[in-house]
Amino acid sequence: MDSDLSARALDQLQTVFGYPAFRGQQKEIVEHVASGGDALVLMPTGGGKSLCYQIPALLRDGVGVVVSPLIALMQDQVDALAEVGVRAAFLNSTQTYEESMRIERLVRTGEIDLVYVAPERLMTQRCLDLFQASKIALFAIDEAHCVSQWGHDFRPEYIKLSILHEQFPDVPRIALTATADQQTRAEIALRLQLGDARQFVSSFDRPNIRYQIVEKANGRKQLLDFITTEHGSDAGIVYCLSRKKVEETADFLNENGIRALPYHAGMDYPKRSANQARFLREESIVMVATIAFGMGIDKPDVRFVCHLDLPKSIEGYYQETGRAGRDGMPASAWMAYGLQDVVLQRRMIDESEADETFKRVLSMKLDAMLGLCETLSCRRVRLLEYFGEQSTPCGNCDTCLIPPVSFDGTVPVQKLLSAIYRVDQRFAAGHVIDVLRGVETDRIKQWHHDSLSVYGIGSERTEAEWRAILRQAIAIGLITVDHEVYSSLKLTDAARPVLKGGQKVQLRQYQKPVKQKRAPGATSKPHVEMELSKSEQAIFEKLRWWRMETARAHNVPAYVIFVDATLREIAKAKPTSLQELRGVTGVGEKKLVSYGDEIVAIIMEMS
Repeated sequence: MDSDLSARALDQLQTVFGYPAFRGQQKEIVEHVASGGDALVLMPTGGGKSLCYQIPALLRDGVGVVVSPLIALMQDQVDALAEVGVRAAFLNSTQTYEESMRIERLVRTGEIDLVYVAPERLMTQRCLDLFQASKIALFAIDEAHCVSQWGHDFRPEYIKLSILHEQFPDVPRIALTATADQQTRAEIALRLQLGDARQFVSSFDRPNIRYQIVEKANGRKQLLDFITTEHGSDAGIVYCLSRKKVEETADFLNENGIRALPYHAGMDYPKRSANQARFLREESIVMVATIAFGMGIDKPDVRFVCHLDLPKSIEGYYQETGRAGRDGMPASAWMAYGLQDVVLQRRMIDESEADETFKRVLSMKLDAMLGLCETLSCRRVRLLEYFGEQSTPCGNCDTCLIPPVSFDGTVPVQKLLSAIYRVDQRFAAGHVIDVLRGVETDRIKQWHHDSLSVYGIGSERTEAEWRAILRQAIAIGLITVDHEVYSSLKLTDAARPVLKGGQKVQLRQYQKPVKQKRAPGATSKPHVEMELSKSEQAIFEKLRWWRMETARAHNVPAYVIFVDATLREIAKAKPTSLQELRGVTGVGEKKLVSYGDEIVAIIMEMS
């Protein structure tokens, strides 16, 4: 590799972005793309994907074009680049005609380094003609998993992006995503005509995130206990499946002293945008949202991501939980999960208008998600295994910290299967469990189910215990739910050997939900040291206050000025000159000029 190119890449990293060295595969990717090569990059959220196209765009002649579906966030992305001295702009539908003309002129004359454009805008003849008439350094296709019809964020317009290869064959392209299994990866390469591109696959592990999945009893109350116990004044995201649940959960949290905002596609655009802006710019806000929220959110200090409903796939779960702890500091991924989640997700697949092949893919993805929820082993191991990565128990998830108790569940499962069979596979979960427990209800008497041999054979277990057993039996494919006939439970072919005693079933022991307690200490070390002395903490708080006022004056999110990790490092280093401040991670030359004197003055004042 050209040593001059390598030196220039490092110089850009240090002087513009303020980082002392590349991380992981960043250096290799930057040099490959800057040399004119195509690349497909898989890197976890917070891993530094943006630098992989920003630095090559600065090194190459011309303008770097970033294709992104995130119109609502383009302004923030451009503002963040302006703060480090990179000339950037965007072209999208929010601009006036005059503003678009001005940006197009800058692109044509090469007076900017990067331009962000939505895929719909890119596909217009006007935009293609603009790029044909301009010197283009590279095309970066961000959130590339959107091209996959099997993925969780499919965007039809992404499929047309193969036009970049056809119309600009000599311009390097880099496709980037945080989430893609082998099948999605292959589809990205195929649809974007990146078959010859080098693939860079980083580790999917996020060791600073603690994964926790609890038995759902009263989901909202459990959520409140979790937030108040673990993350009282932190910023976080709570995902719900429906718009109604989003609104109700946000109201519930506000009523209980948690500052929460709703976000879903059914809201008016101005209100939705205002809530997103508040979440990005203010401290200690919890965003309650559907999956319409989150892609491209760069807020580094999100300390927790919660799910009140089961995600459809591990890809979706990984993408959503990955929005926590982008700064490398400890963060939580918490989920409340119960029988109704399984039934609802199965019903959504069965009732979708997708063809049978696609339904099979959705079912397989849901099975993998259920496997993660029901696993008796380390959640991180199971999660990474899904993406083809081997690992060892992390010591930092709930199943490592408090190992679940497993038991031979063959007999109770046989009782459950028998009860479903004896009621002619025509009744839903509640009725079947009532039969097992020997409950006297009008419905049981009406159908004479109190005279069945299975009536009362499971009276030793509570309703909650039977629901946990049923949920696991559905998860491992012994039982299915027929949504066309009143959500009735039916046996699958896989149930036969269990009923006949030829196959054992291992289950998780039901644990009665208890009030959230602070989890024991994690063994995984965060990437950034949190501990500050009393005097350092005082400096840190003063710097945060200064950052908040500065961000408000610049009308940008606080983290665009400096992230917490940089302020912590400044508080520890206590630089008393610009030269000493220059060595701090995250302080590039432009920020040194813009803010150096103010920071040094704060340090001197408090020393």
